Amino acid sequence: MSVRPRPGAEVPELTARVARAANPKGTTAMWVRDRLEGLWTDEDFAGWYPRDGRPAWSPAQLATVCVLQFLYNLSDRAAAEAVRCRLDFKYALGLELEDPGFHHSVLSDFRDRLGEDDRADRLLDLMLARLKEAGLVKARGRQRTDSTRVLSAGRELTRLELMTEAVRALLEHLATAAPQILDELVTADWSQRYGRQVRMCSQPSHPVARLTQVGADADVLLERVYSRFGEEVPTQADVLRRLLIQNFLTDARGKFRPRTERDGLPPSRIRIQSPYETEARWVRRGDTRWTGYLLHVTETCDEDQVNVVTDVATWVSEADSQALPGIHARLKKRRLLPAEHLVDGGYASGAGLADADRNYKIALVGPIHNNNSKQAKAADGFAKENFIIDFDRREVTYPNGKVSGNWNEIPSMAPYTVVRFGKRQCGPCPEKAKCTSGEARTINFLPRRIHELQERNRDDQQDSAWRRLYASRSGAEGTIAEFAVGHRARHCRYRGQAKTHVQHVLTAIAVNIERLSQQEPANSDYRPRPPTAFQQYLDAHDLPRPLWWRQGK
Repeated sequence: MSVRPRPGAEVPELTARVARAANPKGTTAMWVRDRLEGLWTDEDFAGWYPRDGRPAWSPAQLATVCVLQFLYNLSDRAAAEAVRCRLDFKYALGLELEDPGFHHSVLSDFRDRLGEDDRADRLLDLMLARLKEAGLVKARGRQRTDSTRVLSAGRELTRLELMTEAVRALLEHLATAAPQILDELVTADWSQRYGRQVRMCSQPSHPVARLTQVGADADVLLERVYSRFGEEVPTQADVLRRLLIQNFLTDARGKFRPRTERDGLPPSRIRIQSPYETEARWVRRGDTRWTGYLLHVTETCDEDQVNVVTDVATWVSEADSQALPGIHARLKKRRLLPAEHLVDGGYASGAGLADADRNYKIALVGPIHNNNSKQAKAADGFAKENFIIDFDRREVTYPNGKVSGNWNEIPSMAPYTVVRFGKRQCGPCPEKAKCTSGEARTINFLPRRIHELQERNRDDQQDSAWRRLYASRSGAEGTIAEFAVGHRARHCRYRGQAKTHVQHVLTAIAVNIERLSQQEPANSDYRPRPPTAFQQYLDAHDLPRPLWWRQGK
């Protein structure tokens, strides 16, 4: 396909007249055209398509349809039908009333293109650039970030189901790509085991024996596939090979068998949970367990302004703090770095504070967790905070005045510095029981800049002004609920991290459009409702009463 830029982006006169007559106050889709003059142009997508080839449907229009699809929670078929039938969709896209639209499969192809080479993020970049030009978002304000779980599109499988379905997936591929391999292997037993999609009860009979049999079948099948294809094996074969390594072993007696807890199972960060969605991971946080990803949402939270989502990140589930550098890098690229970034304790760390301040001039506002050492928890001993660290002299002073100069920067402990008090100092100390249960006390701490930032942040947390500032971070939970409940972002529509990220970017753009379109224009004739009889009574007696929420109180 190739892009043929449209000669004009004007709304046809008849379309505009009929849409305005049917919707005098406009709709959200019409607001996109009226307020932002469309979000994109075809020239923005020129590098996505080859120069030659059959003409493609306008990518700017397809991007707008995708956003409206997620705004109204439509399927591909419903979105294509809305383009054919809805007046406000035709108005937003600049189509003639008799335009038949397109086949719904075009949307799937466009999302595939969006999932390549960070194009989804570039689509959000373009949208935010339009909002900046319109004065609806600005840099160096206040922003906040929060995360939520995202459930993968596939159902959770037991190990027996996982291995059986992985073998079946490879057999399905070979039935077309290399049926001669199946002629040599497939028997009546194989047809019984892999002839249909696996779906077992909660307690299948003889699970270990059946899992061992499936593993033996997978081993034989992979041997034939590798001998036939060499290193250029199908993707399904590589997935099955990885699953075989993760779930089976050959023990010291030469017996091929499933792995057990005693043998050691791979950690969840690398363990495949589905043969069709190999990037999703099993995660446990507190009492919450799921298979999928983490969604990080960043939005502005300045007073008297509409909160605009400035970044979304779809991660294979890891610590929140690991997503923070990428968020700041993307905001810098968009020229939307905040002056203050409000985060919860999962993002806040000493290294994160230092990195945000040094590289981006951002004040990271979040609670730094207190010392979790045994002494600090008991509140009856000497924790690290009770020691005086002198970075200039490279020494640490014990609460009773003893000094240790045993200052070590061990590479294996980087970036921590290790200071150890000697046995001669700790042995005769009458307060040794309050300090350590070992022979001598060891203190580990971060480099000076990070250590001082941590201590300063802990002191700031006790200040009422800091607490008032940090209180506005709680609004991020409402945004997470808007994504999860209002736009179904907690459940993957598609398989794979790239397509899931496309879903989240389109949802973020839809949320921005929905929020901005609902604001009352400056020349609006809207007036808040008059006070009730009881409110008039309070006003007459000079008694305070809360103002309406639209007045910001």
